[in-house]
Amino acid sequence: MFKLFRKIGCLGMTLVCTAIGLGGIVVLGVLDVRDPGSTAPVGAVSDIPARMMSAYVRAAAGMAQLDPQCKGMTWSLLAGIGKVESGHAQGHTVDTTTGDITPPIIGLILDGSGSGGNTTPVMDTDQGRWDGNSHYDAAVGPMQFLPSTFAAYAAKVHPEDGGAGANPNNSDDETMAAALYLCDGGKDLTDSAVLRKSILRYNNSGAYADEVLRWAQQYAALGDTVPTGGGQGSDKVQTVIAAARSQFGQPYSWGGGDASGPTTGACCSNGGQDGRTVKGLDCSGLMTYVFAKVGINLPRLAADQAGVGQRIPASAGVGALQPGDMVFFGNASEGIYHVGLYIGGGQMINAPKPGDVVKQAAVWSYDYAGGARPIS
Repeated sequence: MFKLFRKIGCLGMTLVCTAIGLGGIVVLGVLDVRDPGSTAPVGAVSDIPARMMSAYVRAAAGMAQLDPQCKGMTWSLLAGIGKVESGHAQGHTVDTTTGDITPPIIGLILDGSGSGGNTTPVMDTDQGRWDGNSHYDAAVGPMQFLPSTFAAYAAKVHPEDGGAGANPNNSDDETMAAALYLCDGGKDLTDSAVLRKSILRYNNSGAYADEVLRWAQQYAALGDTVPTGGGQGSDKVQTVIAAARSQFGQPYSWGGGDASGPTTGACCSNGGQDGRTVKGLDCSGLMTYVFAKVGINLPRLAADQAGVGQRIPASAGVGALQPGDMVFFGNASEGIYHVGLYIGGGQMINAPKPGDVVKQAAVWSYDYAGGARPIS
């Protein structure tokens, strides 16, 4: 199980967040399922590497050709499994051209020893080709297939050579095999009971199915279009965005920043940074500075800034944001703890945390707490 590192940012966390959603955005297009180079540009989702995202998108689209009776296959379902199984190949390199993953992802050797909960040995089926063990099998690749299960779909994944070239440690091959496995000859995955049963075939655990569905639903909430505005906006919006970009590279300083720009901050962050020793900006200080450029005087804390202008609820999704909006992150225990400036296309400019600098990044795909629109 992979857990995301919490990015703690701004000075002050006082407003309890009541609606938690998601960040990121995806742009879908016409795909050739066998040509990685044909994939339309895919916008950033902060915890999914771009090459894994394109593999998920391509595999879901490929079912129209490879299993036309299958209904409801989505990239978000595949991403939910990829998240739970390997954290989207976390800690491994995914070649941006070929999709090959190095070093290979190999799970625990299933020798029945009890390690990892395995008490039933799974004897070797691939002569050690994929898992490096000629006595027992191990799950392989980012979607964690047993070699024998992957082999059952290899010919459909690589019909040109009868499956000989299929590789579970190739992001395209593995995600395509996963889509075929879940569809299993024409399943209707729009039926929630059928969908759950298909996931349980993958791993017969209710907790596992719940976790996959939770991530799939969260990723699906990201939408499939560029937000309204697409990076355009009024002169005031462009002034605010330009002001934020002018601060790229400024150090993060806990409590730092005001309407005039970077300042020394205060003591001390959750991680122990003494802002009094660093001239720079924290996340809400950056917002204070950029909106002052257009005559908008914001309160100093991120939680208070969430109450300025038109509130955009988390339930509306990131697609409801427009360039120039503030985008917030928080949860019920910490309240709103971070703010960034939304610039369109699933991207924001923010001061992330002590030790980091002001920079552009994908809207985080966790703890999304909606936005606020100070510029009407």
